[in-house]
Amino acid sequence: MDRTAKIMWVIFWLLALGGLSYFFQDKIEQQLNPNQQVSSSITNGKISVILAQNARGHYIANGTINNQPVTFLLDTGATEISVPVHLGSILGLSKGKTQRVRTANGTINVSATHIEQLSLGEIKLYNLSGHLNPGMTDNTILLGMNALKQLELVQKNNNLTLIQ
Repeated sequence: MDRTAKIMWVIFWLLALGGLSYFFQDKIEQQLNPNQQVSSSITNGKISVILAQNARGHYIANGTINNQPVTFLLDTGATEISVPVHLGSILGLSKGKTQRVRTANGTINVSATHIEQLSLGEIKLYNLSGHLNPGMTDNTILLGMNALKQLELVQKNNNLTLIQ
């Protein structure tokens, strides 16, 4: 095989591996967050959003905070919305008073913050308290009970229906 043919084979395999990586990364992301496109319906004046459970049994969904795209993990064990501190400025959140909170990983100091608007599909919530959490290193926001208690939650067949 001459030099040009070898180079063409290398290019072919690099492109094939790149394509496979792209394909499987999308599949992995879909398993982690099956609710990347959140759809809503309105029945009798009530807005409903149906979320599918992910492969680990969690409800993860895309939404917005202050009109900026975010990924939520619905967490009925969290008292308040918990935002990784590194996302605060991106989402227009300011640091308030420092407070101690208990988490699954122990007690930590967080900064109080105020969320003007949060949306999940067509469900919109306003004027919510939250905190900026320095212990969270990824980009997932814990959607706590201060938001979830404003909604009716119905879990059935690996789906969670949120009704406003």
